Amino acid sequence: MIRIVTVGRVRRLEQDADRARCRVREVQGQADAAWGRHVREVADLTARAEEAESDAGILREHVFELAGALKKSEGEAETLKERADRSEVAASESDVLFSHAVEELSAAQQELLLREIEIRRLREELRGMRVEGRTLMVLLHHGQPHTIYASREDAYADTATHGVPAGTRWVPSAERPSAACTWCLEAFIYHPASRGFRRVHMPAPKPVGGAA
Repeated sequence: MIRIVTVGRVRRLEQDADRARCRVREVQGQADAAWGRHVREVADLTARAEEAESDAGILREHVFELAGALKKSEGEAETLKERADRSEVAASESDVLFSHAVEELSAAQQELLLREIEIRRLREELRGMRVEGRTLMVLLHHGQPHTIYASREDAYADTATHGVPAGTRWVPSAERPSAACTWCLEAFIYHPASRGFRRVHMPAPKPVGGAA
């Protein structure tokens, strides 16, 4: 059986293919924009971690200074205690000085501990934001990009706000084009060579015309 494909049919198929390529470029642009925001967030977290480490270094020096001052105060306290029999006032001043030094040392050690906890948290957050193999989910409405999500779970949780009933069961679209679906989720994975995101499942190319 021979199927005759008219020039008009070929032209319409080419126009459909052009529109499909435009949609792919648009989704690619949104994915790249999301990647750019992610890079800026990583840079900001890195700067905060470096600043926290610098502050921790300063606090360590302060702790060492206070420890030295405390040791010196302990020596002075011993001297003052030896003079306590001759002067009760001198002994009282020594106790106040020693107590104040202990309080400052305790506060500085507590601040240093909090800084170190913050540094560990920022490092864990940075490690959790590695983009190698990371996937973004794009919600399409009748084939048009609608919303980009960081994960499939986020997409499922948010689609109810766009008119998809809660608890709706999502099924594979098989060979149906995304434009034929009211709502469709497409996965894009980070591609290191292009430093951008590409579709996980690329549609198979279709012939423009010919005999069947």
